Amino acid sequence: MIQCSECEHFIRGENGQFRFACDPFSTIKEPECLAKWQLIKTDQMVQAYQATLAFYRRLAPLQEKMFRHMEREIDEADEADRWKQDWEDEDPDADDDTSK
Repeated sequence: MIQCSECEHFIRGENGQFRFACDPFSTIKEPECLAKWQLIKTDQMVQAYQATLAFYRRLAPLQEKMFRHMEREIDEADEADRWKQDWEDEDPDADDDTSK
């Protein structure tokens, strides 16, 4: 079995990081290469998911503040419009009195 470090599709960067230029549809040399490629892609998906979770954790306090603020605004708007409901509740009684 060929080692990845000996393959021409293996690229090592200046800071020691490595990258694969493998294409699973055309440049896979051995069956083990496909298994390694799948592991690498799975690891990349896990890292992306963890980065998303970390971002959501940072947003959570801001979202909570925004929800509390919006709830207060809605409550204040409902309180301000309460006079309309009181007035509408009194109107049908006033109309009945004038029609008699």
